[in-house]
Amino acid sequence: MNYKKINKNTILSSLLFPATIFYLEIVFKVFGLKQRIDISLIYLLLYSLAVGLIIDFICTLFNKKVNRIISIFFVSFLCFAVSVQFIYYKLFYTPMVLYSVTGAGQVMEFADMVFEEIIKNLSVMILLFAPVFSILIGKAKNLVFEKALIKRKLITILSIILINLFTFTALSLGGRDVNSDYDIYYGINIPDLVINRFGILKVMQKDLGSIIFKNSKNDSSSSDLNKYIDDDIDNSQDDSDDIIIDFPDEIDDEAGEEVEQIDTSPNIMMIDFDKLIETETDENIAAMHKYFSSVEPTNKNEYTGIFEGYNLILITAEGFSHLAVDKELTPTLYKMANESFVFNNFYNPVWGVSTSDGEYVACQGLIPKSGVWSFYASGENYLPFVMGHQFKKLGYSTRAYHNHYYDYYRRDVSHPNMGYDYKGIGNGLEIKETWPESDLEMIEVTVPEYINDEKFHTYYMTVSGHKNYNFYGNYIAGKNKELVEHLDASEAVKAYFACNIELDKAMESLIKQLEEKNILDKTVIALSADHYPYGLEKEEIDEIAGHVVESNFELYKSTFILWANGRKTVVVDKPCSSLDIIPTLSNLFGLEYDSRLLMGRDILSNSSPLVIFSNRSFITDKAMYNAKTKEVINLTEEALEEEYIKDINKIVSRKFIFSAETLDRNYYARIFNE
Repeated sequence: MNYKKINKNTILSSLLFPATIFYLEIVFKVFGLKQRIDISLIYLLLYSLAVGLIIDFICTLFNKKVNRIISIFFVSFLCFAVSVQFIYYKLFYTPMVLYSVTGAGQVMEFADMVFEEIIKNLSVMILLFAPVFSILIGKAKNLVFEKALIKRKLITILSIILINLFTFTALSLGGRDVNSDYDIYYGINIPDLVINRFGILKVMQKDLGSIIFKNSKNDSSSSDLNKYIDDDIDNSQDDSDDIIIDFPDEIDDEAGEEVEQIDTSPNIMMIDFDKLIETETDENIAAMHKYFSSVEPTNKNEYTGIFEGYNLILITAEGFSHLAVDKELTPTLYKMANESFVFNNFYNPVWGVSTSDGEYVACQGLIPKSGVWSFYASGENYLPFVMGHQFKKLGYSTRAYHNHYYDYYRRDVSHPNMGYDYKGIGNGLEIKETWPESDLEMIEVTVPEYINDEKFHTYYMTVSGHKNYNFYGNYIAGKNKELVEHLDASEAVKAYFACNIELDKAMESLIKQLEEKNILDKTVIALSADHYPYGLEKEEIDEIAGHVVESNFELYKSTFILWANGRKTVVVDKPCSSLDIIPTLSNLFGLEYDSRLLMGRDILSNSSPLVIFSNRSFITDKAMYNAKTKEVINLTEEALEEEYIKDINKIVSRKFIFSAETLDRNYYARIFNE
C-alpha cells in the first residue's frame, strides 16, 4: 500500500463519524420532523463535524483491533439512539428525555404500539441502521483503524477547536437575544427548538448535560436568576383592559335588582415579599421573591365566587380535542362545549412528557420543567393552589381516579400529594382491564363513592381516547365501531370518534347520576385534554378539520369545557390555554390564591392574554410569534412597537425559568413556611 493510499484511507476514517452523524440527522429531519432541508443544514454539518471528530479521536487511541471494536460500538450506539428517538417522536411528537428511561418499563406496556410503529416505518429504520451494515459488511469495514500518530491527533484536536470557534462566532453574529440561535445552542434547553435547528443528538447532549452537571438554566446559579429580574420588563405585558368577552345581557338573577358594586381588588395573599427578600440568605430564593413580587396580579371580577359552595368535577381527557365534539356522534360533549362558558380560542400545547406534563399544567398551573417528569418530581412539594388542597381546606371530600394502572407516570406519588384519595387499576379501582379501558365504566363505578357526600371535588384522568386509532388493537374503538361505520372517513378518523363516543357516554352517565341525586345544579364540570390527538397523522387531523391545519398554533387549538347546568352562556374570544385553568377555577369558586405565583392567568379577568407553547412561541392580544421561524403575525391594525416581541420573549422565558425553579426548590413551602 503506497503513502497516497494510506493518506486517503486515513482521511476517510476520520470522516466516518462526522458523516454518520450528519447522515442520521438528515434522515431524522426528513422522515421524523418531516422538514425540508434548509439553512439549519449548516449547523447540522458543523455539529456533526465537531462531535464526530471527538469520537474519531477516541477511536484512534488504541491498537487496530480495539479501535475497530470501539468504532463499531459508537456507530451502533448512534444508530440505535437515533432510531429510539425516531420511534418515540413518531409516537409522542416530542423527543425522549433521558429521565424517561427510568420509566421505560411503563412505556413498554405499549409494546404493541411500538412494534406497529416500527413496522410502519421499517424502511426508515433500515436507513437509520445503514451505517452499522456499512461498517460490518460494507465498504466502511475496510477503513483504517490504526492507532493515530501524534501528528494526526494534533490535527484532529486543532480541527475540533477551529470548528467550535467558527460555530461560536457564527452564532454570536446572529445576536444573543432570548431564543436566538446562540441562546438555544449554548443556553436554555428548549428541545423543540434545539431539534429544529441543531438536530436530535444536540437535544440528547443538552439533556445529558442537565442530568450530569445539573447546569441547565433551570438549575441556574444565583447570577443567572438575578439576570432575569434586573432588566425593566413589565411582567403585566401591557395595560389593555379589553379582554374580548361577550357578557350576557343580564347578570343579575332577578330583573330590576340593583347591581352590586363589583370587587376588583387583586387576587393576592398577604405575602410580605420585602421582608422575605430582606431576611433571605440564599440569593437564588431572594431573586425568586423579587420576581414574583414584580408580577402583575389578576383582579377579581364579576365572576369571582359565582360557584362558591358548588361541587367541582375536574377532568383531564386523554387525546380529547374540539375535533371530537360533534352534534350527532358526541351530543353530550357538544352540549357541554356550547353552554355555560364557551372558549373560542383555547389552546392545549404539547409538553415534553406528553400526557403527564399535560396533566401537570392543567392541575398545577405551572409550566413543566424540561428533562424531568415534573408531575412526579412535584410529589414531595407543598402545593397550596391545586384544587385538591384548596377544596379539602374547605371541608370537601377530595378523590381522584384514573382508569389505567394506578402507578403509571407515578401518579401514585403525584396525585395523593395534591390532596386526593387516589384510585386506579391496581389500588382499588375495580374495572375490566382492556386496552384502553372504559371511561364509562370508570364513571359508573366511582360516582357512587362520592355522590352522597355533602360537598365534593373529584378529579379524573381518562384513557378511552388513547391511541392507536384502529379497530383491531383498540378495545374502545371496537366497542363503538358500529356507531361510526356510516362515516365517510378514514379508519383512523372513525376509530378516533369511536374512542371519544365512550367519553361522551361517560359524561352522559355522570350528568344523569348528578341529576337523579338533585345536585346537578350545584356541580361544575371542567374538562380539558392532556394533548391534541397526535395518534392521528397530520393528514387525518386535516381530514376532520376539513382544511389543512396550521402546525405551530392551530394544531394545538382545543376545547375547554366549563359547564354548569342552567347557567347563562358566556362566550370568550380571548386567547387562553390549559395553563390558565387553575387560576380561572380558583377565581370562579372564590378560593384564596395568589395570582402572582401561577404561570397562567384568570381567563375572565381583564389581564392581557398570553398563550405559551413549549417551543417558546406565543399568542397575545397583539401578535402571534412563531419561535421556530421567528415569524410575527400582527393581530391588530396598529404597528407593533419595535421592542414588543423581544419584551414578550423575555416574559415567556422568565415564566419557564421561574416555573422550573418553583418545582426544583419547593418554593411554595418556603413562602408559606410549610
